[in-house]
Amino acid sequence: MDNRRKIDLIAADKTTIWHPFTQMAEWAADDPSRPLIIAAGKGVYLYDADGKKYIDGVSSLWVTLHGHRKKKIDDAIKRQVGRISHSTFLGLTHEPAIRLAGELLALAPGNLRRVFYSDNGSTAVEIALKMAYQYWKQSVPGSKRNTFLSLENAYHGDTIGSVSVGGMDLFHAKFRSLLFKTCHVPSPYCYRCSARARRVGGSRAGGIPFQRHCRRLGCRGECLAAAEKILKGRRGEIAAAVVEPLVQGAAGMLTMPHGYLAAFEKLCRKHDVLLICDEVATGFGRTGKMFAVEHEGVKPDFLCLSKGITGGYLPLAATLTTEKVYRAFLGRHEEFKTFFHGHTYTANPLGCAAALANLRIFADEKVLKKLPRKIDHLTAELSTLLSLPHVGEIRQRGLMAGIELVKDAKTREPFAAQDKIGARVCAACRPRGLILRPLGNVVVVLPPLSITEREITTIVRILRTAIPEAVRG
Repeated sequence: MDNRRKIDLIAADKTTIWHPFTQMAEWAADDPSRPLIIAAGKGVYLYDADGKKYIDGVSSLWVTLHGHRKKKIDDAIKRQVGRISHSTFLGLTHEPAIRLAGELLALAPGNLRRVFYSDNGSTAVEIALKMAYQYWKQSVPGSKRNTFLSLENAYHGDTIGSVSVGGMDLFHAKFRSLLFKTCHVPSPYCYRCSARARRVGGSRAGGIPFQRHCRRLGCRGECLAAAEKILKGRRGEIAAAVVEPLVQGAAGMLTMPHGYLAAFEKLCRKHDVLLICDEVATGFGRTGKMFAVEHEGVKPDFLCLSKGITGGYLPLAATLTTEKVYRAFLGRHEEFKTFFHGHTYTANPLGCAAALANLRIFADEKVLKKLPRKIDHLTAELSTLLSLPHVGEIRQRGLMAGIELVKDAKTREPFAAQDKIGARVCAACRPRGLILRPLGNVVVVLPPLSITEREITTIVRILRTAIPEAVRG
Protein backbone atom coordinates (compact mmCIF):
# COMPACT_ATOMS: atom_id res chain seq x y z
CA MET A 1 0.00 0.00 0.00
CA ASP A 2 1.23 3.50 -0.83
CA ASN A 3 2.62 5.17 2.31
CA ARG A 4 0.55 8.34 1.85
CA ARG A 5 -2.64 6.30 1.58
CA LYS A 6 -1.69 4.34 4.69
CA ILE A 7 -1.06 7.52 6.73
CA ASP A 8 -4.38 8.98 5.52
CA LEU A 9 -6.27 5.83 6.55
CA ILE A 10 -4.71 5.84 10.01
CA ALA A 11 -5.56 9.52 10.45
CA ALA A 12 -9.14 8.83 9.39
CA ASP A 13 -9.36 5.95 11.85
CA LYS A 14 -8.19 8.16 14.69
CA THR A 15 -10.74 10.86 13.91
CA THR A 16 -13.80 8.69 13.22
CA ILE A 17 -13.62 5.31 14.97
CA TRP A 18 -14.11 4.21 18.59
CA HIS A 19 -12.37 0.86 19.10
CA PRO A 20 -13.53 -1.77 21.62
CA PHE A 21 -11.62 -2.31 24.87
CA THR A 22 -9.25 0.50 23.85
CA GLN A 23 -8.19 3.65 25.70
CA MET A 24 -8.76 6.05 22.82
CA ALA A 25 -6.71 8.90 24.35
CA GLU A 26 -3.61 6.72 24.04
CA TRP A 27 -4.72 5.49 20.63
CA ALA A 28 -5.10 9.01 19.26
CA ALA A 29 -1.75 10.12 20.68
CA ASP A 30 0.15 7.12 19.30
CA ASP A 31 2.67 7.30 16.46
CA PRO A 32 0.88 8.53 13.27
CA SER A 33 2.30 5.53 11.41
CA ARG A 34 0.42 3.17 13.73
CA PRO A 35 -1.70 1.11 14.33
CA LEU A 36 -1.21 -1.76 11.94
CA ILE A 37 -3.62 -1.89 9.07
CA ILE A 38 -4.33 -5.55 8.40
CA ALA A 39 -4.70 -5.99 4.65
CA ALA A 40 -4.80 -9.76 4.16
CA GLY A 41 -4.61 -13.17 5.79
CA LYS A 42 -3.53 -16.62 4.71
CA GLY A 43 -3.28 -19.69 6.90
CA VAL A 44 -2.12 -18.73 10.40
CA TYR A 45 -0.64 -15.47 9.11
CA LEU A 46 -1.87 -11.88 8.91
CA TYR A 47 -0.33 -9.36 6.50
CA ASP A 48 -0.21 -5.62 7.11
CA ALA A 49 -0.54 -2.82 4.57
CA ASP A 50 3.22 -3.01 3.88
CA GLY A 51 3.10 -6.75 3.23
CA LYS A 52 4.82 -7.72 6.50
CA LYS A 53 3.78 -11.15 7.79
CA TYR A 54 2.71 -11.95 11.38
CA ILE A 55 1.61 -15.14 13.11
CA ASP A 56 -1.98 -14.64 14.28
CA GLY A 57 -1.22 -15.78 17.84
CA VAL A 58 -4.70 -15.10 19.23
CA SER A 59 -6.73 -16.38 16.27
CA SER A 60 -8.14 -12.89 15.63
CA LEU A 61 -9.69 -12.83 19.11
CA TRP A 62 -10.10 -16.59 19.52
CA VAL A 63 -12.28 -17.24 16.47
CA THR A 64 -10.09 -18.38 13.57
CA LEU A 65 -9.86 -22.16 13.82
CA HIS A 66 -8.47 -23.39 10.51
CA GLY A 67 -6.58 -20.30 9.42
CA HIS A 68 -7.50 -17.43 7.13
CA ARG A 69 -8.82 -17.93 3.60
CA LYS A 70 -9.71 -21.56 4.18
CA LYS A 71 -10.94 -22.69 0.77
CA LYS A 72 -13.76 -24.93 2.01
CA ILE A 73 -15.31 -22.09 3.99
CA ASP A 74 -14.65 -19.51 1.27
CA ASP A 75 -16.41 -21.72 -1.27
CA ALA A 76 -19.36 -22.48 1.01
CA ILE A 77 -20.03 -18.77 1.55
CA LYS A 78 -19.75 -18.04 -2.18
CA ARG A 79 -22.23 -20.81 -2.99
CA GLN A 80 -24.66 -19.48 -0.40
CA VAL A 81 -24.35 -15.91 -1.74
CA GLY A 82 -25.42 -17.35 -5.10
CA ARG A 83 -28.66 -18.53 -3.48
CA ILE A 84 -29.59 -16.02 -0.76
CA SER A 85 -27.59 -14.04 1.79
CA HIS A 86 -30.32 -13.30 4.31
CA SER A 87 -33.93 -14.03 5.13
CA THR A 88 -35.70 -13.45 8.42
CA PHE A 89 -35.96 -16.47 10.70
CA LEU A 90 -39.19 -15.17 12.26
CA GLY A 91 -41.93 -17.31 10.76
CA LEU A 92 -39.63 -18.72 8.05
CA THR A 93 -36.80 -21.23 7.94
CA HIS A 94 -34.04 -22.35 5.58
CA GLU A 95 -31.88 -25.38 4.88
CA PRO A 96 -28.49 -24.21 6.23
CA ALA A 97 -29.98 -23.47 9.67
CA ILE A 98 -31.87 -26.77 9.77
CA ARG A 99 -28.81 -28.80 8.80
CA LEU A 100 -26.54 -26.92 11.19
CA ALA A 101 -28.89 -27.49 14.13
CA GLY A 102 -28.82 -31.22 13.46
CA GLU A 103 -25.03 -31.31 13.28
CA LEU A 104 -24.55 -29.24 16.44
CA LEU A 105 -26.92 -31.48 18.40
CA ALA A 106 -25.13 -34.57 17.10
CA LEU A 107 -21.85 -33.24 18.51
CA ALA A 108 -23.18 -31.83 21.80
CA PRO A 109 -24.04 -33.77 24.98
CA GLY A 110 -26.96 -36.09 24.26
CA ASN A 111 -29.42 -34.40 26.61
CA LEU A 112 -29.52 -31.26 24.42
CA ARG A 113 -32.30 -31.31 21.82
CA ARG A 114 -33.07 -27.75 20.71
CA VAL A 115 -31.07 -24.91 19.09
CA PHE A 116 -31.84 -21.20 19.35
CA TYR A 117 -29.70 -19.01 17.07
CA SER A 118 -28.38 -15.52 17.68
CA ASP A 119 -25.44 -13.31 16.72
CA ASN A 120 -22.60 -13.42 19.28
CA GLY A 121 -21.43 -14.86 22.57
CA SER A 122 -23.08 -12.23 24.75
CA THR A 123 -26.47 -12.89 23.19
CA ALA A 124 -26.02 -16.66 23.45
CA VAL A 125 -25.59 -16.28 27.22
CA GLU A 126 -28.31 -13.64 27.52
CA ILE A 127 -30.73 -16.05 25.86
CA ALA A 128 -29.83 -18.87 28.25
CA LEU A 129 -30.41 -16.57 31.25
CA LYS A 130 -33.80 -15.44 29.99
CA MET A 131 -34.84 -18.98 29.07
CA ALA A 132 -33.86 -20.28 32.51
CA TYR A 133 -35.75 -17.50 34.27
CA GLN A 134 -38.87 -17.92 32.13
CA TYR A 135 -38.69 -21.71 32.41
CA TRP A 136 -39.18 -21.60 36.17
CA LYS A 137 -41.92 -18.98 35.96
CA GLN A 138 -43.91 -21.15 33.54
CA SER A 139 -43.19 -24.61 34.89
CA VAL A 140 -43.52 -23.86 38.63
CA PRO A 141 -46.38 -21.45 39.45
CA GLY A 142 -45.31 -18.93 42.06
CA SER A 143 -41.62 -19.70 41.55
CA LYS A 144 -39.25 -17.41 43.40
CA ARG A 145 -36.25 -18.42 41.31
CA ASN A 146 -35.15 -14.97 40.23
CA THR A 147 -31.39 -14.94 40.69
CA PHE A 148 -28.30 -16.66 39.29
CA LEU A 149 -25.10 -18.15 40.66
CA SER A 150 -21.82 -17.40 38.90
CA LEU A 151 -18.10 -17.34 39.60
CA GLU A 152 -15.80 -14.50 40.49
CA ASN A 153 -13.49 -13.63 37.59
CA ALA A 154 -16.21 -14.74 35.18
CA TYR A 155 -16.75 -13.10 31.82
CA HIS A 156 -19.91 -13.94 29.89
CA GLY A 157 -20.23 -10.96 27.56
CA ASP A 158 -21.08 -7.28 27.50
CA THR A 159 -24.88 -7.06 27.42
CA ILE A 160 -26.54 -6.12 30.71
CA GLY A 161 -27.69 -9.66 31.49
CA SER A 162 -24.34 -11.24 30.69
CA VAL A 163 -22.54 -8.50 32.63
CA SER A 164 -24.79 -9.21 35.63
CA VAL A 165 -23.45 -12.76 35.84
CA GLY A 166 -19.91 -11.59 35.10
CA GLY A 167 -17.37 -11.27 37.87
CA MET A 168 -14.69 -8.91 36.57
CA ASP A 169 -14.78 -5.51 38.27
CA LEU A 170 -12.44 -4.05 35.65
CA PHE A 171 -15.14 -4.47 33.01
CA HIS A 172 -18.32 -4.47 35.09
CA ALA A 173 -18.01 -2.28 38.22
CA LYS A 174 -19.15 0.94 36.55
CA PHE A 175 -22.43 -0.67 35.53
CA ARG A 176 -23.27 -2.24 38.89
CA SER A 177 -26.32 -0.07 39.54
CA LEU A 178 -27.84 -1.27 36.26
CA LEU A 179 -27.36 -4.98 36.94
CA PHE A 180 -29.73 -7.56 38.36
CA LYS A 181 -28.70 -9.30 41.57
CA THR A 182 -26.44 -12.33 41.27
CA CYS A 183 -24.68 -14.60 43.77
CA HIS A 184 -20.95 -14.75 43.08
CA VAL A 185 -18.67 -17.41 44.56
CA PRO A 186 -14.88 -17.76 44.37
CA SER A 187 -13.48 -19.28 41.21
CA PRO A 188 -10.69 -21.87 41.38
CA TYR A 189 -7.88 -19.39 40.72
CA CYS A 190 -5.30 -21.59 42.40
CA TYR A 191 -2.28 -19.36 41.76
CA ARG A 192 -3.91 -16.56 43.74
CA CYS A 193 -6.23 -18.58 45.97
CA SER A 194 -7.05 -16.59 49.11
CA ALA A 195 -7.40 -19.82 51.11
CA ARG A 196 -4.08 -21.12 49.88
CA ALA A 197 -2.38 -17.83 50.72
CA ARG A 198 -2.87 -18.69 54.39
CA ARG A 199 -1.14 -22.04 53.96
CA VAL A 200 1.79 -23.65 52.21
CA GLY A 201 1.67 -25.56 48.94
CA GLY A 202 2.21 -25.60 45.20
CA SER A 203 -0.08 -24.07 42.60
CA ARG A 204 -0.33 -26.38 39.61
CA ALA A 205 -3.28 -28.77 39.23
CA GLY A 206 -1.39 -31.23 37.06
CA GLY A 207 -4.53 -33.18 36.11
CA ILE A 208 -5.00 -34.75 39.55
CA PRO A 209 -8.51 -34.97 41.05
CA PHE A 210 -9.84 -31.73 42.51
CA GLN A 211 -10.01 -32.93 46.11
CA ARG A 212 -6.44 -34.29 46.06
CA HIS A 213 -5.26 -31.13 44.31
CA CYS A 214 -6.74 -29.03 47.11
CA ARG A 215 -5.12 -31.16 49.79
CA ARG A 216 -1.78 -30.71 48.07
CA LEU A 217 -2.31 -26.95 48.00
CA GLY A 218 -3.17 -26.97 51.68
CA CYS A 219 -6.74 -25.75 51.22
CA ARG A 220 -10.06 -27.52 51.60
CA GLY A 221 -11.70 -26.70 48.30
CA GLU A 222 -13.20 -23.50 49.72
CA CYS A 223 -14.18 -22.30 46.23
CA LEU A 224 -16.49 -25.27 45.69
CA ALA A 225 -17.68 -25.25 49.30
CA ALA A 226 -18.78 -21.63 48.85
CA ALA A 227 -20.92 -22.64 45.87
CA GLU A 228 -22.51 -25.45 47.89
CA LYS A 229 -23.27 -23.09 50.77
CA ILE A 230 -25.09 -20.64 48.48
CA LEU A 231 -26.99 -23.36 46.63
CA LYS A 232 -28.12 -24.92 49.91
CA GLY A 233 -28.89 -21.68 51.69
CA ARG A 234 -30.85 -20.17 48.82
CA ARG A 235 -32.63 -23.28 47.63
CA GLY A 236 -35.68 -22.33 45.61
CA GLU A 237 -34.27 -18.88 44.76
CA ILE A 238 -31.61 -19.63 42.14
CA ALA A 239 -32.79 -20.18 38.58
CA ALA A 240 -29.46 -21.32 37.14
CA ALA A 241 -25.72 -21.45 37.70
CA VAL A 242 -23.45 -20.12 34.96
CA VAL A 243 -19.91 -21.29 34.34
CA GLU A 244 -17.15 -21.17 31.73
CA PRO A 245 -16.14 -24.84 31.67
CA LEU A 246 -12.46 -25.61 32.36
CA VAL A 247 -11.08 -22.19 31.36
CA GLN A 248 -12.11 -18.70 32.46
CA GLY A 249 -10.76 -17.03 29.37
CA ALA A 250 -11.02 -13.26 29.75
CA ALA A 251 -9.91 -13.50 33.39
CA GLY A 252 -6.47 -14.58 32.21
CA MET A 253 -6.88 -18.22 31.12
CA LEU A 254 -7.71 -19.45 34.63
CA THR A 255 -7.82 -23.24 34.42
CA MET A 256 -10.01 -25.35 36.67
CA PRO A 257 -8.46 -28.29 38.52
CA HIS A 258 -9.51 -31.67 37.18
CA GLY A 259 -12.88 -32.69 38.62
CA TYR A 260 -14.05 -29.21 39.65
CA LEU A 261 -16.51 -28.90 36.76
CA ALA A 262 -18.08 -32.31 37.38
CA ALA A 263 -18.38 -31.53 41.08
CA PHE A 264 -20.00 -28.18 40.26
CA GLU A 265 -22.55 -29.91 38.04
CA LYS A 266 -23.29 -32.44 40.80
CA LEU A 267 -24.07 -29.60 43.19
CA CYS A 268 -26.47 -28.06 40.67
CA ARG A 269 -28.29 -31.37 40.27
CA LYS A 270 -28.43 -31.90 44.03
CA HIS A 271 -30.08 -28.53 44.58
CA ASP A 272 -32.29 -28.59 41.46
CA VAL A 273 -30.58 -25.65 39.73
CA LEU A 274 -30.23 -25.41 35.95
CA LEU A 275 -26.66 -25.38 34.62
CA ILE A 276 -25.55 -22.99 31.89
CA CYS A 277 -22.17 -23.78 30.33
CA ASP A 278 -20.71 -20.85 28.41
CA GLU A 279 -18.51 -22.45 25.75
CA VAL A 280 -18.21 -19.32 23.64
CA ALA A 281 -14.43 -19.40 24.12
CA THR A 282 -13.79 -23.08 24.87
CA GLY A 283 -15.97 -24.65 22.18
CA PHE A 284 -14.92 -26.15 18.85
CA GLY A 285 -11.69 -27.89 19.73
CA ARG A 286 -9.98 -25.21 21.81
CA THR A 287 -9.44 -27.49 24.82
CA GLY A 288 -8.61 -30.58 22.76
CA LYS A 289 -12.17 -31.88 22.50
CA MET A 290 -15.05 -30.43 20.52
CA PHE A 291 -16.57 -29.04 23.72
CA ALA A 292 -14.90 -28.58 27.10
CA VAL A 293 -17.74 -30.29 28.97
CA GLU A 294 -16.73 -33.58 27.33
CA HIS A 295 -13.56 -33.78 29.44
CA GLU A 296 -15.62 -34.53 32.56
CA GLY A 297 -18.82 -35.90 31.05
CA VAL A 298 -20.87 -32.86 32.07
CA LYS A 299 -24.36 -32.47 30.58
CA PRO A 300 -25.54 -28.88 30.99
CA ASP A 301 -29.10 -27.65 30.57
CA PHE A 302 -27.82 -24.90 28.28
CA LEU A 303 -24.73 -24.83 26.07
CA CYS A 304 -23.76 -21.39 24.72
CA LEU A 305 -21.71 -21.34 21.51
CA SER A 306 -20.22 -18.64 19.29
CA LYS A 307 -16.67 -17.44 18.37
CA GLY A 308 -15.27 -20.46 16.48
CA ILE A 309 -18.66 -21.68 15.25
CA THR A 310 -18.07 -20.27 11.74
CA GLY A 311 -14.31 -20.83 11.77
CA GLY A 312 -13.77 -17.12 12.29
CA TYR A 313 -15.65 -15.92 9.24
CA LEU A 314 -19.03 -14.50 10.23
CA PRO A 315 -20.94 -13.62 13.42
CA LEU A 316 -23.20 -16.44 14.57
CA ALA A 317 -24.17 -17.95 17.92
CA ALA A 318 -26.31 -20.77 19.21
CA THR A 319 -27.87 -21.61 22.56
CA LEU A 320 -28.58 -25.33 22.90
CA THR A 321 -31.02 -26.60 25.50
CA THR A 322 -33.06 -29.62 26.56
CA GLU A 323 -36.47 -30.81 25.47
CA LYS A 324 -37.67 -30.31 29.04
CA VAL A 325 -36.83 -26.60 28.95
CA TYR A 326 -38.27 -26.24 25.45
CA ARG A 327 -41.62 -27.81 26.40
CA ALA A 328 -42.15 -25.31 29.21
CA PHE A 329 -42.61 -22.66 26.49
CA LEU A 330 -45.35 -24.52 24.60
CA GLY A 331 -49.00 -23.48 24.97
CA ARG A 332 -51.92 -21.73 23.37
CA HIS A 333 -51.34 -18.37 21.68
CA GLU A 334 -53.27 -16.47 24.34
CA GLU A 335 -51.17 -17.98 27.15
CA PHE A 336 -48.18 -15.98 25.90
CA LYS A 337 -45.66 -18.65 26.88
CA THR A 338 -43.66 -17.86 23.73
CA PHE A 339 -40.00 -16.96 24.17
CA PHE A 340 -40.24 -13.34 23.05
CA HIS A 341 -36.65 -12.88 22.01
CA GLY A 342 -34.98 -12.63 18.61
CA HIS A 343 -32.44 -10.88 16.43
CA THR A 344 -32.69 -9.44 12.93
CA TYR A 345 -29.87 -11.65 11.68
CA THR A 346 -30.88 -14.78 13.62
CA ALA A 347 -29.68 -17.88 11.73
CA ASN A 348 -28.22 -15.81 8.90
CA PRO A 349 -27.80 -18.24 5.95
CA LEU A 350 -24.24 -17.11 5.20
CA GLY A 351 -23.19 -17.69 8.80
CA CYS A 352 -24.89 -21.09 8.87
CA ALA A 353 -23.21 -22.08 5.59
CA ALA A 354 -19.81 -21.08 7.01
CA ALA A 355 -20.52 -23.05 10.20
CA LEU A 356 -21.46 -26.16 8.23
CA ALA A 357 -18.21 -25.92 6.27
CA ASN A 358 -16.32 -25.43 9.54
CA LEU A 359 -17.76 -28.66 10.94
CA ARG A 360 -16.98 -30.53 7.70
CA ILE A 361 -13.34 -29.49 8.05
CA PHE A 362 -13.25 -30.98 11.54
CA ALA A 363 -14.48 -34.28 10.12
CA ASP A 364 -12.61 -34.34 6.79
CA GLU A 365 -9.24 -33.21 8.15
CA LYS A 366 -9.48 -35.10 11.47
CA VAL A 367 -8.68 -31.88 13.30
CA LEU A 368 -9.30 -33.22 16.82
CA LYS A 369 -7.08 -36.26 16.28
CA LYS A 370 -4.19 -33.99 15.30
CA LEU A 371 -4.48 -31.77 18.37
CA PRO A 372 -2.85 -33.86 21.15
CA ARG A 373 0.58 -33.70 19.57
CA LYS A 374 0.30 -29.93 19.05
CA ILE A 375 -0.98 -29.45 22.60
CA ASP A 376 1.92 -31.45 24.04
CA HIS A 377 4.37 -29.47 21.95
CA LEU A 378 2.91 -26.16 23.16
CA THR A 379 3.16 -27.41 26.76
CA ALA A 380 6.81 -28.35 26.32
CA GLU A 381 7.71 -25.08 24.62
CA LEU A 382 5.88 -22.87 27.13
CA SER A 383 7.56 -24.66 30.04
CA THR A 384 10.89 -23.21 28.89
CA LEU A 385 9.56 -19.75 29.80
CA LEU A 386 9.33 -20.71 33.49
CA SER A 387 13.05 -20.03 33.80
CA LEU A 388 12.40 -16.33 33.13
CA PRO A 389 12.35 -14.44 36.47
CA HIS A 390 9.09 -12.60 35.79
CA VAL A 391 7.01 -15.55 34.60
CA GLY A 392 4.83 -16.43 37.60
CA GLU A 393 2.60 -19.16 36.20
CA ILE A 394 1.73 -20.70 32.85
CA ARG A 395 -1.84 -21.95 32.55
CA GLN A 396 -2.87 -24.10 29.63
CA ARG A 397 -5.76 -26.24 28.47
CA GLY A 398 -5.52 -27.50 24.92
CA LEU A 399 -4.37 -24.70 22.65
CA MET A 400 -5.52 -22.06 25.15
CA ALA A 401 -2.71 -20.66 27.29
CA GLY A 402 -1.98 -17.70 29.53
CA ILE A 403 1.39 -16.55 30.85
CA GLU A 404 0.99 -14.58 34.08
CA LEU A 405 3.79 -12.06 34.50
CA VAL A 406 4.75 -10.92 37.99
CA LYS A 407 7.10 -8.37 39.47
CA ASP A 408 8.48 -10.96 41.89
CA ALA A 409 8.05 -14.67 41.22
CA LYS A 410 8.76 -15.65 44.84
CA THR A 411 6.15 -13.38 46.41
CA ARG A 412 3.83 -13.37 43.36
CA GLU A 413 3.70 -9.59 43.57
CA PRO A 414 1.86 -8.39 40.46
CA PHE A 415 2.97 -5.61 38.16
CA ALA A 416 1.05 -2.37 38.66
CA ALA A 417 -1.56 -1.44 36.08
CA GLN A 418 0.49 1.57 34.97
CA ASP A 419 3.38 -0.75 34.11
CA LYS A 420 1.24 -2.14 31.24
CA ILE A 421 3.52 -5.16 31.22
CA GLY A 422 1.23 -7.38 29.16
CA ALA A 423 0.79 -4.70 26.52
CA ARG A 424 4.55 -4.08 26.45
CA VAL A 425 5.30 -7.76 25.86
CA CYS A 426 2.80 -7.89 23.00
CA ALA A 427 4.29 -4.71 21.54
CA ALA A 428 7.76 -6.30 21.69
CA CYS A 429 6.42 -9.33 19.80
CA ARG A 430 5.01 -7.22 16.97
CA PRO A 431 8.25 -6.29 15.13
CA ARG A 432 9.32 -9.93 15.42
CA GLY A 433 6.32 -11.09 13.43
CA LEU A 434 3.86 -12.16 16.13
CA ILE A 435 0.50 -10.64 17.04
CA LEU A 436 -0.72 -11.31 20.58
CA ARG A 437 -3.13 -9.50 22.88
CA PRO A 438 -2.81 -9.34 26.67
CA LEU A 439 -5.32 -9.62 29.47
CA GLY A 440 -3.76 -7.25 31.98
CA ASN A 441 -0.57 -8.92 33.23
CA VAL A 442 -1.39 -12.13 31.38
CA VAL A 443 -0.13 -12.72 27.86
CA VAL A 444 -2.54 -14.95 25.96
CA VAL A 445 -1.36 -17.56 23.46
CA LEU A 446 -4.32 -18.94 21.54
CA PRO A 447 -3.30 -19.84 17.97
CA PRO A 448 -5.47 -21.37 15.23
CA LEU A 449 -5.96 -25.13 15.52
CA SER A 450 -4.22 -25.42 12.17
CA ILE A 451 -0.91 -24.12 13.53
CA THR A 452 2.14 -26.35 13.05
CA GLU A 453 4.61 -27.43 15.71
CA ARG A 454 7.26 -25.36 13.99
CA GLU A 455 5.07 -22.25 14.21
CA ILE A 456 4.40 -22.97 17.89
CA THR A 457 8.15 -23.05 18.47
CA THR A 458 8.44 -19.70 16.71
CA ILE A 459 5.79 -18.14 18.96
CA VAL A 460 7.58 -19.22 22.14
CA ARG A 461 11.01 -18.25 20.79
CA ILE A 462 9.71 -14.72 20.18
CA LEU A 463 8.20 -14.57 23.67
CA ARG A 464 11.48 -15.74 25.21
CA THR A 465 13.08 -12.56 23.85
CA ALA A 466 10.12 -10.20 24.14
CA ILE A 467 9.35 -10.78 27.85
CA PRO A 468 12.78 -9.75 29.22
CA GLU A 469 12.90 -6.85 26.78
CA ALA A 470 9.50 -5.57 27.92
CA VAL A 471 10.40 -5.91 31.60
CA ARG A 472 13.59 -3.90 31.06
CA GLY A 473 11.39 -1.23 29.53
